[in-house]
Amino acid sequence: MDWQAIALSLRLAAATTAILLAVGIPLAYWIVYSRRRWKFLVEAIVALPLVLPPTVLGFYILLAIGPRGPIGAVYARLTGGLLPFSFAGLLLASVLYSLPFTVQPMAAAFGAVDRKLIEASWCLGVSRAATFRRVVMPLARAGIATGAILSFAHTIGEFGVVLMVGGNIAGVTRTVSISIYDQVQALDYTAAWHTSALLLGFSFAVLALVYALQRRVWAIWPSS
Repeated sequence: MDWQAIALSLRLAAATTAILLAVGIPLAYWIVYSRRRWKFLVEAIVALPLVLPPTVLGFYILLAIGPRGPIGAVYARLTGGLLPFSFAGLLLASVLYSLPFTVQPMAAAFGAVDRKLIEASWCLGVSRAATFRRVVMPLARAGIATGAILSFAHTIGEFGVVLMVGGNIAGVTRTVSISIYDQVQALDYTAAWHTSALLLGFSFAVLALVYALQRRVWAIWPSS
């Protein structure tokens, strides 16, 4: 069992989830409640990683964060370092790749909140920010939790984007999925089986938790 790769994957997943919660909640809220006619373009961009092959997405991210890319050039000037084949670059790629797994469940949860409750809060003189914090967020907490859980689990299992952007550097960018690939390449099927079984159990637990959250929501609001 490659515990170093497992620890790195957990650290990457935790950091990715934290960033996506900070970015995904306001983005999902804007998608649901904005009246901009062009917001469908934003929705399409957010959902793009769902249909785009991971290697294609990883290739374009690699170009963008490279020393001659728009993001990589700015990062190099500010820090003197490089994003490709680093943990920071891996984190950026993971955030982009897991974005729809965070935003879409949250947007669905925000959209399911009864508009009458929001309007009643406004009529009572409560500001939009306070209404969001006191009314929308509590009612959408199951969707927010689902988005966070799916993002964490999705990051744990990344392979194509991770390999394209981070490579295979032990202790820096070698995640658990790449470790399994290395074990198979080395014909170490016993180690690969143990690590794969661990991920299988983890994935099943995540899905069970997500479906349990959904059943709880349906039990509380069966009409929605």
